[in-house]
Amino acid sequence: MVIFDEEKQDERVSALRKKEEEELASTLSGYHGVPYLDLSTHPINIDALRVIKEVDARAAEIAVFNATDKKIDVAVLSPKNEKTVAAIEDLKRRGYIPEIFMVSHQSLGKVWERYKDLSYSFETKSGALDISNEEILEVTKKVNSLEDVKKLIEGVLSLKRAYRISKILEIILAGAISLQASDIHLEPEDKDLRLRYRLDGILTDILHFDSETFELLLSRIKLISELKLNVKEKAQDGRFSIKLADIEIEVRTSLLPGPYGESVVLRVLNPNAISVELESLGIHPRLLEILEKEIRKPNGMILTTGPTGSGKTTTLYAFLKQIYKPDIKVVTIENPIEYHLEGIVQTQAEVEKGYSFAEGLRSALRQDPDVIMVGEIRDNETAAVAVNAALTGHLVFSTLHTNNAAGSFPRLLDLGINPKVISSALNVSIAQRLVRTLCPKCKKEIPLEGANKETIEKVLANVPDPIYLEGVQRKHLWTAIGCPECNNLGFKGRIGIYEAILVDTNIEKAVIINPSERDIREAAKGQKLLTLVEDGVIKVLSGITTLEELDRVVDLSNVS
Repeated sequence: MVIFDEEKQDERVSALRKKEEEELASTLSGYHGVPYLDLSTHPINIDALRVIKEVDARAAEIAVFNATDKKIDVAVLSPKNEKTVAAIEDLKRRGYIPEIFMVSHQSLGKVWERYKDLSYSFETKSGALDISNEEILEVTKKVNSLEDVKKLIEGVLSLKRAYRISKILEIILAGAISLQASDIHLEPEDKDLRLRYRLDGILTDILHFDSETFELLLSRIKLISELKLNVKEKAQDGRFSIKLADIEIEVRTSLLPGPYGESVVLRVLNPNAISVELESLGIHPRLLEILEKEIRKPNGMILTTGPTGSGKTTTLYAFLKQIYKPDIKVVTIENPIEYHLEGIVQTQAEVEKGYSFAEGLRSALRQDPDVIMVGEIRDNETAAVAVNAALTGHLVFSTLHTNNAAGSFPRLLDLGINPKVISSALNVSIAQRLVRTLCPKCKKEIPLEGANKETIEKVLANVPDPIYLEGVQRKHLWTAIGCPECNNLGFKGRIGIYEAILVDTNIEKAVIINPSERDIREAAKGQKLLTLVEDGVIKVLSGITTLEELDRVVDLSNVS
């Protein structure tokens, strides 16, 4: 008597069908010239699924089953399918480098099935290749304070599931955008990791969290910044972008090896933060009137000077916005392009690719421009080309790293520019700093007395024209307190303090005879313009900032 085992028969039929399907896929792969793969015996990288959404993967009949940096392995049913081809082209446009494998329906189904595990899987060391712009946008709506960022991260840290690393990065980025932080610092220490934001120029602690989470977070940051995962003993620089509604925020990644691991700084280049109107920068009305005339001249050079992070680029953008008209051609050479201006041609210098500021400037001059902005003059070649452009009918805006307006002249001489040429090319040198502005909700009035009074009186005694002091009180100052409105920092936002030196006959003589900073300053006294310290003290007495904040950026100890 023969006993028919239906269950075993079904298993045999199923195995036979699977074998036939795999053989067909293998045969077709040879026809299409694409390598064949049986994914039933191949490991699937869960995080790789994040590269393309499940609904899009199913519609295009593809699956991303492995990812290393931007290199991805993609399974397809047919490399000739129109939707498949379109999806792969889209992956390439997003910067991915796909390797295509031909698979069966069953193999593809196996990968698609894993999408349901995506939110529940434990983190892999490779990390996801993408971050969710939609998630970041949602989190920005929830963040109004530093405490909000801390609570959101702590809430995710308590979870044991894998998606927490992506979520933490999204919260960190969203918090920085919402609170207008310029930089995010992730600093590994002996026992844990410290997260800090740079708010209004000052580093502020957010929270500490465990080193294991940081290692996973570091892998994620390296992947999205297109950096090498296995390099840990060398500094690396990368970048990625976040698209939120109608703006694109570029994030610059810097990694530096240290005793406890790699330190990470993410610079957040938010175009909204740099888009400031000229009238809102904090320039004194008298100087503003002069500068508005200077930026409308047909040729010459206008320099802004100051240390890194003093707002020089913001000032130059404000100048460009003020003068731009459809009948003039404006070209900028920047690194990076921080703010996209409509109607203006912008190019990004990339020294590592052989495209320096000097090379960009030479190329810009071939574009028949009326106005040129050079992000920074840092070498002899760039200085020479910029000065020549200013002498040949172009208006040139640029920046220099000097401490004050007078320092521009000896700096240009150090860069090999002829002293007679400097006075012909340069129209005005501006120096600036950024001071934090007091929170209007909680600032407190205090009497002006003692050492503070002595310092301020010394400064005011040197103010070059009594008109600057009309309406300025001398009885009290204000101090920072802190409230929920300003994250208990006592300050909210920043404003510029400025000084400028115009090139006139006296300056021209000083440059040729003895171009030291002291002599330039002496020659400029007849222009009756405020110095950085004088402009700052007037802002202090007007309740805009504090004396301590001013001292932080200009050093009042040398006031005489």
